[in-house]
Amino acid sequence: MSTPDPAAFQARFEALQERLVPLWSSMQSMTDDEQTIVVVPSLSLDLVEGSGLIVQPYEERMLFLLFLLRQPRARMVYVTSDPILPSVVDYYLDLIPDVPHHHARRRLDLVPVLDPSTRPLTAKLLERPRLLERIRSLVADPRRAHLVPFITTDLERDLAVHLGIPMYGSDPRFAEYGTKTGGRRLFEEEGVAHPLGRRDLRSLDAVVDAVVDLRAHKPTMRQVIVKLNEGVSGDGNAVVDLGAVPAPGDPGEAAAVRSAVEAMQFEADATLAGYLATLEQWGGVVEERIQGRDFASPSVQLRVTPLGDLELLSTHDQLLGGPSGQAYLGCVFPADPAYAPLISAEAAKVGRRLADEGVLGRFALDFVVVRNDADEWEGYAIEVNLRKGGTTHPFLTLSYLTDGTYDPDTATFTTPAGEAKFLVASDHVDSPDYRGLTPDDVFDAVVRHGLHWDKARQVGVVFHMLSALTSQGHLGMTAIGNSPEHARELYDTAVAVLEAEAADAMTARPLPD
Repeated sequence: MSTPDPAAFQARFEALQERLVPLWSSMQSMTDDEQTIVVVPSLSLDLVEGSGLIVQPYEERMLFLLFLLRQPRARMVYVTSDPILPSVVDYYLDLIPDVPHHHARRRLDLVPVLDPSTRPLTAKLLERPRLLERIRSLVADPRRAHLVPFITTDLERDLAVHLGIPMYGSDPRFAEYGTKTGGRRLFEEEGVAHPLGRRDLRSLDAVVDAVVDLRAHKPTMRQVIVKLNEGVSGDGNAVVDLGAVPAPGDPGEAAAVRSAVEAMQFEADATLAGYLATLEQWGGVVEERIQGRDFASPSVQLRVTPLGDLELLSTHDQLLGGPSGQAYLGCVFPADPAYAPLISAEAAKVGRRLADEGVLGRFALDFVVVRNDADEWEGYAIEVNLRKGGTTHPFLTLSYLTDGTYDPDTATFTTPAGEAKFLVASDHVDSPDYRGLTPDDVFDAVVRHGLHWDKARQVGVVFHMLSALTSQGHLGMTAIGNSPEHARELYDTAVAVLEAEAADAMTARPLPD
């Protein structure tokens, strides 16, 4: 679809965004106001070589937003590449507190594009004018509607203008702040502690020179991480081991560093040639790999409201895995209160800067923390995620189902009844045997074992990414409990139940007589 004059188009977008101000009270609280929420969970990302990302499960990962239909006059249009299994839709609607299933269902319109390709969902929509027209027809009043994307790029900006509704998300002109280079620049400018490193790198030679320079400043450095600017969930990271490199200033240092960089260990299934080609295209950074006692990788989630207010939403401890322990697998909420206030204060510095710049919506800062020789926690900011992320859906699932609130001073989440709640969540619950299960099998198993979400006690397990179950042996889950140990117990028990059910499902049956 053709785009008019860029300046005029941007002006139309900015005019639409002004509608969010009077809409905000309806958007962020339980009200009786009429509104339409158009959800387009497009993965509008350039994927790293070997990332293996599957589109449909990630588009369905945002189905927790169906809980917004708890508002009795809210309508939702939810767009996906492929149709969503009806039993999965019913599963989410049945979880909604206080609203009958049929009441919520009649206010929900599911719009599949019927295009399973890995191209961004938003791009698929923009090249189908009739489908856009249909979505517009489902919006009762454009003045009381908004678009909710997963990430905001020029594609999502264009979609908002073509639909004639504002977008709850940051203007893509701020996208640079969400890159690894942009994040390091923010940390430098706002005085936030971050690993020793160099940014704006676009070649193997630049990486080698940067590592040599870093070693001159810190000769004891044993490992560095090369990060692609646009990498997500650790897929764009690679570890360089400097253990065999001679001392800084040695005549053979540069050659040894080059050899170490060429042998770097990729987090995704990439090749050196492919990685360097992407580095040249996207740019990247190199930084010291922070290591130390009691290492942890927490994150802080914030948002800037349409009114310009900065809010600290939550903290999480990230669960990491992969070849070098940098791939995001899941999270624990809340983060350890021993260091949660420390990283929250640092994140707020960046948050205030982004709010002043005009950034809108949810974003997160990732940190690493270690104990120093004085047994005190030290925190280092490592990146800004200017989008929804892997911690967004578990936390909002908890929030929508319990009406609880997070106190950043104490790092506690409490329901209106005064009960503390905790969660363990993962997008990577995997087994080849899970392909023998259907979503209905999963629902049946957790009910039989008493693990399903209990609305009265507000504990249990909630599943997501169920469309990857039979094809990939993959799903996600959020286990919510009354203590960290209780949440972990629910999570581990649910995994054990899935393993047992899957093993039974894949056991060969005797031939019929």
